[in-house]
Amino acid sequence: MSERPAAPAADADAVRSATAVPAGPLSGHDGPGFPHAPHVPEDGGAVPARRPARRRRGALAVLGAAGALLLGTAGGFAGGALQDRLSGGAGTASAPLRVVPGGSAGGSADGGDGDGGTSPALPEQGAVSEVAAAVLPSVVALQVSTPTAAGSGSGFVVGDGLLLTNNHVVAAAADGGGEVTAVFGDGTEVAAELVGRTTPYDLAVLRVEREGLVPLEFADSAALAVGAPVVAIGAPLGLEGTVTTGIVSALNRPVAAGQGQDSAFINAIQTDAAINPGNSGGPLVDMQGRVVGVTSAIAQAPGALGGSGGNIGLGFAIPSAQAVRTSQEIIDTGRATYPVIGVALDERYTGQGVQVATGSSPTGPPVTPGGPAEQAGIQPGDLITAFEGRPVTANDELIVAIRAQRPGDTVTLTVVRDGQARDVDLVLDQAESD
Repeated sequence: MSERPAAPAADADAVRSATAVPAGPLSGHDGPGFPHAPHVPEDGGAVPARRPARRRRGALAVLGAAGALLLGTAGGFAGGALQDRLSGGAGTASAPLRVVPGGSAGGSADGGDGDGGTSPALPEQGAVSEVAAAVLPSVVALQVSTPTAAGSGSGFVVGDGLLLTNNHVVAAAADGGGEVTAVFGDGTEVAAELVGRTTPYDLAVLRVEREGLVPLEFADSAALAVGAPVVAIGAPLGLEGTVTTGIVSALNRPVAAGQGQDSAFINAIQTDAAINPGNSGGPLVDMQGRVVGVTSAIAQAPGALGGSGGNIGLGFAIPSAQAVRTSQEIIDTGRATYPVIGVALDERYTGQGVQVATGSSPTGPPVTPGGPAEQAGIQPGDLITAFEGRPVTANDELIVAIRAQRPGDTVTLTVVRDGQARDVDLVLDQAESD
């Protein structure tokens, strides 16, 4: 929420309706790129979430749906001698990603994308088998390794030589050096290089040297409806080319994962399509084979102790609108930005709304001097009770709502001071992902 947005809310006193696990490790744990929720042990096992004295509805605490970590100190990796080209990773592949307005409605794709391949021959509201046949050639399994661990995840083609996946799949290799191999449906293995990544949105872009790649189209996730059929494709438990089906169970589900500056906050699509360890980074598509989300996490019910867990019908995906915006920024610049309002939140507060902290922390004052919040008149100790007219009940909820916007957007907060509520408008500033 500020230039230090994740830290104040990382331990937000919100009731977690379920504790999530990575669609991640078989053993060991997901690593620093998409670390565990505050109350989940590092081996990936889940325990019932702590409940505060006052029940507060907040973001679901989840972990990444990363691939199976076999040796266990880190949970994702990337390329060759892995060069994290965060300032020069854009290269020449900056053609816009293919987005079809209107979500899953409409007819077939128009053919070429001008980016080294042609879009799949998409069926019009096709059968699952038709969707699978169209999409599978553009989905890859990712085999990742560092000197101390190995694992797997999923990804898919978004441009000429470009793959999209989750940050938590590749983060450990990006941080510590490692290798990633993209395994295509025909069995071809190709080394990959990291173009750029973002922890706040849990997305990463990889580059591979292979001709004739077929980018998937993105549908507009804003047009999704609850109950719409969807298909998840990836490599759960290392089983490449796995196809599962379900529906959109809910939209705009606040999902939070990680701690401190490693936190990711997602305004997620919830689905009952089976998502398991190894699905992370794979596409969630509509019945025309268009990407509506990037599968990222699963939830595990409280009390399911031990192990990394698996599908219980609660899977979560990053909406395509966010994935397109963020991945295009990474492709163009090697980096991604996210919106901030310039406040730190009180983690211990349990009353109405969320509270701006009253004292400074090691990361700075509670209200950033000259930031959007200060310019709008927000002060330490103020309560924020609504965002764009929607009630806010937990720190994570507010952060998720802000992260779903763009820097430069104007938003309205309902602020309470001395018992008096008022609406304030502010223009979102931006911070840059690490």
